[in-house]
Amino acid sequence: MWPTAEERGVEPGPQARQDGGGSRRSSDAGRSAAAAAAVTRERPSPYDPGRGSATQVPGSRSEVGGRLGTMARAGMERWRDRLALVTGASGGIGAAVARALVQQGLKVVGCARTVGNIEELAAECKSAGYPGTLIPYKCDLSSEEDILSMFSAVRSQYSGVDICINNAGLARADTLLSGSTSGWKDMFNVNVLALSICTREAYQSMKERKVDDGHIININSMSGHRVVPQSMTHFYSATKYAVTALTEGLRQELREAQTHIRATCISPGLVETQFAFKLHDKDPEKAAATYEHIKCLKPEDVAEAVIYVLSTAPHVQVSLALVVHPLEEPSHPQRRRAGRP
Repeated sequence: MWPTAEERGVEPGPQARQDGGGSRRSSDAGRSAAAAAAVTRERPSPYDPGRGSATQVPGSRSEVGGRLGTMARAGMERWRDRLALVTGASGGIGAAVARALVQQGLKVVGCARTVGNIEELAAECKSAGYPGTLIPYKCDLSSEEDILSMFSAVRSQYSGVDICINNAGLARADTLLSGSTSGWKDMFNVNVLALSICTREAYQSMKERKVDDGHIININSMSGHRVVPQSMTHFYSATKYAVTALTEGLRQELREAQTHIRATCISPGLVETQFAFKLHDKDPEKAAATYEHIKCLKPEDVAEAVIYVLSTAPHVQVSLALVVHPLEEPSHPQRRRAGRP
């Protein structure tokens, strides 16, 4: 169901949030944000038609807040008035992605367990005169019934999903040696199962409407590519490694299905959101310190990567994008910190 008035003002505690990066939207979205990206583009190999060759394409610095808000991005015209689903849209990366898509003229269904922040963002987008529309939807992503109900509502009211951005994610401070089973299940249910269910339903939505140019984007993490020596993030990292494998598996299955629907995995480095404050909910000083040791990415930098991926030509398969700050060094994983967290 679409959220009721009674549900809109309710905010969950730190252990209940599923907003993929926090509720604080950046106050300096209009200023320049620095990001460096490494993008893998898949091109058919002349030696093996069933596989691709990988090329590293360097990214560039961006002015996300200003540029995306004032002009349409080249290559985004074909998405105008089409529908994108963004999970975990109540703050952080999810909110920045939802805003960027609305700025480019898309209809965006933004979902989260609570939708007060999404409703505020929808009002802001409308007041700003953005050409798209943000539609808040209340959905508990740990419940398959909720997810299926959401896709059913989108189908009946908006035809279906053309873009699915699996952004929602959560972490619990549960180590491998002493962590709680419930904490592990919470992370697995949202970070792996919810992502997989949304992916399946989005694909079925595209298939039944003969949409052959859709896009499924998984917001992953650098923690899905290397394990940092921080015990409380080890199970979280395992779920993000799963996202890496799931995205590549999805790419292969889409290719086998002979569809032009694309799959992309975007893995940010350290992003300044409320994510660390939820992980370290009993130690706010430690949470704050997480963002002080290095120049962090902003949520808008990740939104910029999403827009870049969507704006590529339909024949270009961007399978992996690593988004890090220039001060981070991808060649030395031990000198980076996990993205989200």
